[in-house]
Amino acid sequence: MTQATTRGIGELRTVMEGPVIVPGAPGFDDRRRVWNAAIDRSPAVIARCATATDVAVAVAFARERGLEVSVRGGAHSTTGMAVCDDALMVDLSLLNKVAVDPGARRARAGGGALLADLDAATQAHGLAVPTGAISHTGVGGLTLGGGMGWLTRKHGLSIDNLTCAEVVTAEGRVLRASADEHPDLFWAIRGGGGNFGVVTAFEFALHELDPMVQFGLFFWSLDQGPDALRLIREITAAMPPDINAVPGAVNAPPAPFVPPQHHFAPGYVLLLAGFGGTPEHAGLTARIRQALPPLFDLVTPMAYVELQKLLDEASAWGHCCYEKGTYIEDLSDPVIETITGHVPRKNSPVSHLLFYRLDGAYCRPGEDETAFSGGRTPRYAAFIGLTSDAGLLSAERGWVRGMWEALRPHAIGSGDGYVNAMADTSAVRLRHSYGPAKYQRLASIKAEYDPGNLFHLNANIPPAQSAAAGR
Repeated sequence: MTQATTRGIGELRTVMEGPVIVPGAPGFDDRRRVWNAAIDRSPAVIARCATATDVAVAVAFARERGLEVSVRGGAHSTTGMAVCDDALMVDLSLLNKVAVDPGARRARAGGGALLADLDAATQAHGLAVPTGAISHTGVGGLTLGGGMGWLTRKHGLSIDNLTCAEVVTAEGRVLRASADEHPDLFWAIRGGGGNFGVVTAFEFALHELDPMVQFGLFFWSLDQGPDALRLIREITAAMPPDINAVPGAVNAPPAPFVPPQHHFAPGYVLLLAGFGGTPEHAGLTARIRQALPPLFDLVTPMAYVELQKLLDEASAWGHCCYEKGTYIEDLSDPVIETITGHVPRKNSPVSHLLFYRLDGAYCRPGEDETAFSGGRTPRYAAFIGLTSDAGLLSAERGWVRGMWEALRPHAIGSGDGYVNAMADTSAVRLRHSYGPAKYQRLASIKAEYDPGNLFHLNANIPPAQSAAAGR
């Protein structure tokens, strides 16, 4: 840290409502730590912002001193971009309040809120908004990339339910982005990531949702894989809107409902959730058990907020992580052959391959209605990820990359997939993911709101040079 920056810390403290933390101070190491334990970086200063004005002040401080700026919401990204060496971290964790207006069916979530915060606040009124499937994920990072999970088939992506947002720009302006105010910015933040400013609040439209869901987990051995995946293909193709499924390849948990001889065994899983008391869930459960009896299963009512935490332990803080993703149109026989050929090669019992089914409400918006990095035709989003100790990191990274490369010939488009599941966020990969026209539109909007590319510690889209030069 330069002497000028060190002297300026005191000034920053006097104008910020939230605390300012420097290396060596109590709490510094806790605040710099991120979800991915493979990331170990140390910022020059952490600004724990309590208001949007705090964010504007912190951004101005960094800009004037030539400091890098990272933004910490839930700190859950695999790339660990929430923290950067010798940078200023804008820490939004104090902006974690969620306010619900049940009459208007709206929720306002601070930029530092977690999915668990949003789910708890909305479910208290029998309402929900589509989010992800790991409750300690940040609302901000998830939403800015798109946001998909259990309710996507029924109500779309998180961005499809975003009505407005409060954004602090690189110049320190606090803007309201909506369909009527700064509509270009509103378009861009719905899928374009954190390129355009720091989002300090999100407002979502809410939907009625019974707090209890019907849940089923079905597990098959590795040698049952081809038959299990073909059955899953049939089940997911015929699901009504009130049911969603997450199939994949995982290791059996050491849970009470799992016979001890199958603890940690690798195999194939189908997670099946029914919403609103739909009777079809029982029918599908019976069909699965009859068609291909699993090694074990669990069928039970479950609170929606617990469904949202189902993957938390497998994706807990403290593991070394790596992830890649892609889109495939269907679980075709060649895709199944690819999956079953690669799954047995993984080493860590918590590495995984999961598929989210995307159809129904996911397909309603037009391709260019938002900046989302994926087409709106029916598909599966594949998430290939590892969580392991440091000793297995290199081998498991190779397994993830090998699975991804093997699936690419069967993928939709370039195979680069969902921007929130990209470990490689190079310009080439991002251009492929968004497509040339959408990428260029995002670059032009970036030039309007962040011509100096201050916010580049993300899945970065540099500003279009012509627009930036003419500003």
